[in-house]
Amino acid sequence: MKTAMTEFATLFARTAEAIPSDRLTAATPCARFTVADLLAHIGGVLPDSERAAAKRPRTGEPAALTDPAAVAAVAERAAAAWQAPEALTGETEFGPGTVPATLAAAVTLQELALHGWDLARATGRPFPVGEEAAAVLLGVVEQLADQARANGGYGPALTAPGGAPAFERALALSGRNPDWAD
Repeated sequence: MKTAMTEFATLFARTAEAIPSDRLTAATPCARFTVADLLAHIGGVLPDSERAAAKRPRTGEPAALTDPAAVAAVAERAAAAWQAPEALTGETEFGPGTVPATLAAAVTLQELALHGWDLARATGRPFPVGEEAAAVLLGVVEQLADQARANGGYGPALTAPGGAPAFERALALSGRNPDWAD
């Protein structure tokens, strides 16, 4: 998971850093978010993830980051924080409460991967995912799909074509159309 997290953080950061200001109001494959909305969403999740990986207590609700460069930087910091040996052990405060650290890391990985792809598609950027990272993501999406669908984080599952690569299957399972175009 750690290698995949790093790969997705790097892809996400490259994508976020390259978002031109004239694309902030563009639609994304994540139907309820524009590019700016998605940056604000992930700009709130990733600082919490970075803190959760270090097992630091919450000290209030930080303002969500919205600047593409700031969100890119926190993506890389969050992924780096999950590389620490103790990051994946025990429990941590993340999202709505205390969860297993492995779950917090899995949520972070899928946020970077799926929303990174959303941003890439919305801004015409490539999002070249390696096979190993794609396989890890597919496992995470399979693990989280029912809960994510129940809380509105994923749309209804789509059917990926037979023989589709793992990344396309993960996108489809999360309710994203791998062929989405604005």
